[in-house]
Amino acid sequence: MKKILAGLALSSALLLTACGTDAPEEAAEGGLQDGTYALEELNFGGTGWKESLEIVVDGGEITDATWTSVNEEGLNKLEDDNYQETMTKTDGVGPQDFIPELEEALVAAQDPADVEVVTGATGTSEKFVEYAKQVVEAAEAGNTETIEVDNAAE
Repeated sequence: MKKILAGLALSSALLLTACGTDAPEEAAEGGLQDGTYALEELNFGGTGWKESLEIVVDGGEITDATWTSVNEEGLNKLEDDNYQETMTKTDGVGPQDFIPELEEALVAAQDPADVEVVTGATGTSEKFVEYAKQVVEAAEAGNTETIEVDNAAE
């Protein structure tokens, strides 16, 4: 009887492993765990913007990335047509161009180190990559607590 029960227990364990369970999926070593991971600045930087990054991981892959920059009035850079026009005139590219480009590049590359700097938006590109590295590290650890960056010195 003990052999039959042991066999049933083993069969059940194998079946649950093969079919999956409702338990959170453990990521493969070095892999990303499913969930939403975020980083946000605590202060408005020297340029007057507070920035944040959120990524969504599904199936062990980054499926969405959202970069947000808001000023003290709460206006998002993506919605600020005057800022877009001014940056495009001076730098050749505005946030309505480079922010989606950075977000899409991270989703496509799956690795912040492979996201290229956008010409004309070097500072934001470098910050995006730096913050993406931190958020990806959180996703590898499965830590969904928002990372807070004290950028008061900027």
